[in-house]
Amino acid sequence: MRPQDVIRRKREGDALSAEEIEFFVQGVTSGEFTDYQAAALLMAIYCRGMDETEQRTLTEAMLHSGDVLDFSDIPLPKADKHSTGGVGDKTSLVIAPLAASCGVAVPMISGRGLGHTGGTLDKLEAIEGYRVKLTLAEFRRVLKLCGFAMMGQTAEIAPADRKLYALRDATATIETIPLIVASIMSKKLAAGLNALALDVKTGTGAFMREESRARELAHALVAIGNSCGVRTEALLTDMNQPLGRAVGHALEVHECVEILRGESHAGAAPVLNLSVELTARMVALAGVEPTLEAARERVTRALGSGAALECFRRNVEAQGGDPRVCDDPARLLQTSTLRAVKVESPRAGFVTQVEAAEIGYAVSGIGGGRTRLEDEIDFQIGFVADAKLGDELRAGDALGTLYCRDDTQGRQAGERIRAAYTVGDEAHVAPVKLIKEVITA
Repeated sequence: MRPQDVIRRKREGDALSAEEIEFFVQGVTSGEFTDYQAAALLMAIYCRGMDETEQRTLTEAMLHSGDVLDFSDIPLPKADKHSTGGVGDKTSLVIAPLAASCGVAVPMISGRGLGHTGGTLDKLEAIEGYRVKLTLAEFRRVLKLCGFAMMGQTAEIAPADRKLYALRDATATIETIPLIVASIMSKKLAAGLNALALDVKTGTGAFMREESRARELAHALVAIGNSCGVRTEALLTDMNQPLGRAVGHALEVHECVEILRGESHAGAAPVLNLSVELTARMVALAGVEPTLEAARERVTRALGSGAALECFRRNVEAQGGDPRVCDDPARLLQTSTLRAVKVESPRAGFVTQVEAAEIGYAVSGIGGGRTRLEDEIDFQIGFVADAKLGDELRAGDALGTLYCRDDTQGRQAGERIRAAYTVGDEAHVAPVKLIKEVITA
């Protein structure tokens, strides 16, 4: 079998056999497939698609291209959560300790941000000293000690995905659903999970802006998870405005610690509510509670009692971070070294639309994110969003506050954020429904 034979078959629209898919994945992992041959097959898949059998075979081949972790020596069910990403999406920092405090082991393999979205690993590094580059032995030790551990993908876990993701980015084939499913699920299934809760976002701040496409992706992810023996559900959620108030790494961690402390701002309610719902589904899917309602009650108790905060404190200390942020979240912020710029509404009226991705790009563009993986992040840069869809504003009222380093950054990002908000004459925006749909087996 030759690479060009596999490329030709998919180019012509034929379904690839398991043998052909495994040949492709092994060739990418070993280097026998050149980058241009792999890129050609990715483009053929982008144009021609894959059926469910091909999609599952590709996922399993990528999963088994590296190590599948075994945590059978930890006598707890294992569950995780994955989000497709959005602006201000910081729920993992609440969900992981909350689920762990409810008796679920959470081996969370997370990613970094790129483009308009922030990554969980980058947010964690806003905590002074926090280490996300762990060996597998360290990861296992922290998981046993704290009930959850958080690290990035290693060379041992789904190595085929590491190579293919870089090629997808370079060849504009990121958006194709079979490749998204295989990328996400190969990494998640490598963590040896019993259950998985998915947050698939749609709207102006999501990668899948169209709801129909996001729904298609959610169904595909759930189908693959369940077919591989992992109890999987997905929530289709709104991303037409920033989730909560904070956008930017230190600001987002600060918002999460306040939630864990029971001291959060009313504007952070969507983060709290979505975190509780996703955690409850992890707890129920993992079999810790017999019903979703019982799981919600358990999760709410763990949050209210401070158990989740203490779990987060143990993890921060175990991964080298400063645990004092749990007692004094303000330690995360260096406001004295920043300029606080009020971003004002240009007119009176009602907020009728928010281009959430533009807010993410504005923050990223002045150092609060990265456009290339090698870029350094200024963790203190960010935006606190005050105006929400449907709010009535007067001219000069605050859309939010931008935290930046100088006047130039303030003008550059402030203008872009102001333009992201549409303020109209009529309040015709329907109430935001955060959870649009639940997708189960």
